[in-house]
Amino acid sequence: MQEISTKPYLLRALYEWCTDNGYTPHIAVRVDNQTRVPRQFVRDNEIVLNISFEATSQLQMGNEWIEFSARFSGKSHKIEVPIANILAIYARENGQGMAFPVESAGGEAQDSGADAELADETEAPAAPRAVETSAADAAAKAETATDGPQPDDDGSKGGGRARLKIVK
Repeated sequence: MQEISTKPYLLRALYEWCTDNGYTPHIAVRVDNQTRVPRQFVRDNEIVLNISFEATSQLQMGNEWIEFSARFSGKSHKIEVPIANILAIYARENGQGMAFPVESAGGEAQDSGADAELADETEAPAAPRAVETSAADAAAKAETATDGPQPDDDGSKGGGRARLKIVK
């Protein structure tokens, strides 16, 4: 019998921690041909999704998939994300959460820079790591409505891709 991954259990635990503390849980997802999300909001083969109770309907966090309905620009969409494609889960308000290495898989998505930053150089799978991001980084990562650099909280034109800070 194949052992079940710890990843879905960690995702559910961190989701519960976020909601118990009044935080808004977000997941960063690598998008490929198995991921069902509105493609117009995908940037660099990744999307950040708010999975809070207020933002979702019929949220199911299983061992293989996270499924729910959510509104994007006023239109309801059925979202289906393979657990294997989840890059991170974190609280929007303080950036606390966990990042995961994502196995490369077939499909239309290319490996993103985040995968390289999170994976160890060794051939053995990397263990999940706790991460922290600043609120500005999380907001920049979640920004999908406009193109081009957006001002950071300090007014500077950062415009760069948000990065998760690895805490060992």
